[in-house]
Amino acid sequence: MVSPHFPPDTSAGAHRVRLLAPRLPAHGWEPTVVTVDPRDYEGRLDPGLASLVPAELRVVRCRAWPARWTRRIGVGDLGLRAFDGLRRACADLLRQERFDAVFITIYPTYPALLGPILKRQFGVPFVLDYQDPWVGAWGEAVGAGPNGRPDVKSRLTRALARRLEPWAVRAADAITTVSGATWDALRRRYPELGTIACAVIPVGGEPADFDRLRRDPRPNPHFDAADGAIHLCYVGTLLPLGFEVLRALLCAVRLLRQRRPAQYERLHLHFFGTSNQTRPDAAPRVLPVARELGVADRVSEIAPRIDYLDALRVQVQATAILMLGSSEAHYTASKLYPALLARRPILAIHHDESSVVEILRRAARPPMARLVTYTDTERAESRVEAIYGELSALIEHPALVDGRAAAGGEASGDGGSSDGRAAAGGEASGDGNPGERERAATPLDEFSAAALAGKLAATLEHVRGRASPRGKAHR
Repeated sequence: MVSPHFPPDTSAGAHRVRLLAPRLPAHGWEPTVVTVDPRDYEGRLDPGLASLVPAELRVVRCRAWPARWTRRIGVGDLGLRAFDGLRRACADLLRQERFDAVFITIYPTYPALLGPILKRQFGVPFVLDYQDPWVGAWGEAVGAGPNGRPDVKSRLTRALARRLEPWAVRAADAITTVSGATWDALRRRYPELGTIACAVIPVGGEPADFDRLRRDPRPNPHFDAADGAIHLCYVGTLLPLGFEVLRALLCAVRLLRQRRPAQYERLHLHFFGTSNQTRPDAAPRVLPVARELGVADRVSEIAPRIDYLDALRVQVQATAILMLGSSEAHYTASKLYPALLARRPILAIHHDESSVVEILRRAARPPMARLVTYTDTERAESRVEAIYGELSALIEHPALVDGRAAAGGEASGDGGSSDGRAAAGGEASGDGNPGERERAATPLDEFSAAALAGKLAATLEHVRGRASPRGKAHR
């Protein structure tokens, strides 16, 4: 399983294989993770995240070219810096041992080219896994230029992607994606993929992460969950195509100030890790918009990415969790499943075609999940009144009793609902941990790492091409 990002790296891409690999042995597969040496990651490392990786999981690490050298020629992409090291590590393993399949996850994208290379050299089938589109809005609608516009480098990156992706995709024995929209876009670009095996496997979540949080509680220095205020918390990167949704939200907050000033005074919006960078001097993305709209007194922002367990603690102590979408329909928030597992009310503003909308409607009922959608024609900016209505209702009824809003109820500081039950079904422990005691199966269970690893195992069996011998693990 090739994943350049892997704990203790804090990038969102590190979680895909972290969640799936430890659960594969239960389905008859023995994974080996091939990743990058922590010395070659840029930014702060997260030892707490690394501690969630089971000791028995085999992890092989390779060196990448140092960023301090490659950035002198304008190259910082980890996939490029680590490509040769990953290729050598995979080739050494395939020469010395028998493997039944190779699984390569992107982003970064360039390691996808290892699939056809290793397949040609060793005859091993490979699965190409899309966490994000290879050819998407980057370089066309957004980029690294001023105000997030495409610049020369992002346009060149897109042009190169359009040339390289067909080689990898057409050589793949199966493709997995985090959303159906990503797969649909691939089929439109490559109609010949109609016969290839594909599985939609969301990022998912791991209830055991919340067990760890319960055993090793962390202080929350960002807000006091018991102060009676409404702490609405957003954790994650604010994408360039997400600013329209952010503005719609903050315009709704401005309406709240004008129409219901008492509610406005109770509200505190907290944004964490919006820059997707670990540098302490990362520039804020939310506060400039909040100042422009006159609501900055209700907004706090920590632009650098915070550690994973700290992010979970924020979510379980939040009065409610805020989820913001993008103008791209395929966008699937990687924080969706931890947010659901945190058992806190959710205010979500997403594109109607996003898989987030479908999953929320299946996994959580209102008012556990308050959902406002928009489309390509009815844009987010036209949904300000709807956002205002849901936001006001959330402030008026912030806590949950038996899965229903409780007027004047107080949000528990530990992430549990008022009577210890969650609206998504099943039992929730008093500290927001859904795995502390036995509970009935819920719609959320199908998005657990264990269930999703089963879907991946079925795909691996398909590319392997024959049934599993009893008692023997595949690799």
